[in-house]
Amino acid sequence: MEKRLILAIALSMLVLLAWSGLAPKEPQPVPVQESKASQIATQSEKTAISKRDLDKGLSSFEESISEETPVSLTTEKSDYNFSESTAALIDVAFTEYQSAELSLKYGFLIKDEDLLFMERSSGRGRISFVHRGEGKEIKKDFAFDGDNYSGEFVLTIKNMSNLKLKMDIPLVLGVMNFKDPLQSRFQSVFIATKDRERHISPKKEIEIEGAQIVGLRDKYFCLIVQSEFPEEQSSVYIKRLNGQESEVGLFLNDLALQPEEEANIKFQIYLGPQDLNQINLVNKGWGSIVHYGTFDFISQLLLQLLTFFNNIVHNWGLAIIMLSLSVYIILFPITLKQMRSMKGMQALQPRIEELRKQHKDSPQKLNKETMELWREHKVNPFGGCLPLILQMPVFFALYQALARSVALKGANFLWIKDLSEPDKLFKLPFTLPILGNYFNILPILMALLMVFQQKITMGKGGAGSAEQQKVMMMVMPLMFGVIFYNMPAGLVLYWFTNSLLMTMYQYKINRMK
Repeated sequence: MEKRLILAIALSMLVLLAWSGLAPKEPQPVPVQESKASQIATQSEKTAISKRDLDKGLSSFEESISEETPVSLTTEKSDYNFSESTAALIDVAFTEYQSAELSLKYGFLIKDEDLLFMERSSGRGRISFVHRGEGKEIKKDFAFDGDNYSGEFVLTIKNMSNLKLKMDIPLVLGVMNFKDPLQSRFQSVFIATKDRERHISPKKEIEIEGAQIVGLRDKYFCLIVQSEFPEEQSSVYIKRLNGQESEVGLFLNDLALQPEEEANIKFQIYLGPQDLNQINLVNKGWGSIVHYGTFDFISQLLLQLLTFFNNIVHNWGLAIIMLSLSVYIILFPITLKQMRSMKGMQALQPRIEELRKQHKDSPQKLNKETMELWREHKVNPFGGCLPLILQMPVFFALYQALARSVALKGANFLWIKDLSEPDKLFKLPFTLPILGNYFNILPILMALLMVFQQKITMGKGGAGSAEQQKVMMMVMPLMFGVIFYNMPAGLVLYWFTNSLLMTMYQYKINRMK
């Protein structure tokens, strides 16, 4: 019975694991509002940019950007590439993380095809662009701190005409690409208003008014923007561009300037890894963007413990082993009770077989006497499942943490080059269904360990029971091996360590007389 329960739990784990990797539930989306009716220009009023520009795609900008050489800005931590003609931030590479970048494509682009910028000046961590024409001057000033991942973007608009200038500015923050389904499940748009915070899928079209903080996040990195523009005049939008991309931006509404009047709109920026310590250095109110799904609290706690252990041993692989050992010690009293329950069940197995023979035609009486036998010897048939059940939240939380944490990206251990990815010992010359085209040795070792663990925990019973146990001894490890095969190596290492500790203790108990 206990083996069947564990199998059921394992199957449930597979379903829950797939579910837990999905983005958190989003609120019902509010469709992007239709563009405002065009305002009539009079002798004392001139409309420059409006929400009409939101309806335009970004393809008209793509050609000009692709044909020009990007303008680069380098700091101690990041390399930024800009389009000079649009003054848009194309992408950011991070020197501390190899082969890692955050692509924005059209970061801080004003959606007006008639705006043509030129680089005005650049310096240490600073770059400026300016546009003059159509009775206005628009400046874009970017400044980035070399000591952390913070920055500031200042949008300056000056009315150089003799007419009043009214503007609704669609400011693109970035374009999110979800071509890769495995990577896109980690993407979300973070929106904070006065009354709530939410993580929304970039695949949803939505407009939310009064946004205070907006964040774009992928698997490891994020852009966080907080505007000083009046909340009652701003909103954030997500607009689908095609089947594989969405545009995320801000509406800056009802900006009115008298002749020769100038407006300076400041934006505080974080552009870097999803690391709470780094984000809190810039603004402690921005930490909510780092979210690990359903078991977020446990994920955050596990990462803090991992960081603590890593600060001691200076190796993330050893830190994961220490975490697994810590969880094992915490759950040891329950594990010990489980093992005693299992031994009690094994000792009672011959008597249960006798009851089955005696009451083979009366299942109800068999169940009643079996329950009385368990009660008499104080044996709980479900006790063996408890440690596994208690570890499920830890398992799910650790999966989310290891899969999304930038701290483990590129962290190596023994032959494992990246603990946030499968261990990938070598590439196969062919592709296996479900498993893929890499040979991952760690989940195979884990499955073999489970075979041994099942063998030493098998009790002596009747022929039918023994046959079931033999089948289970092969099915369980095979199933777990398939489930874990393409999971982050750090997660497999955690489970392997835990299984090894339990196997060693079970072996010791079996040798005790």
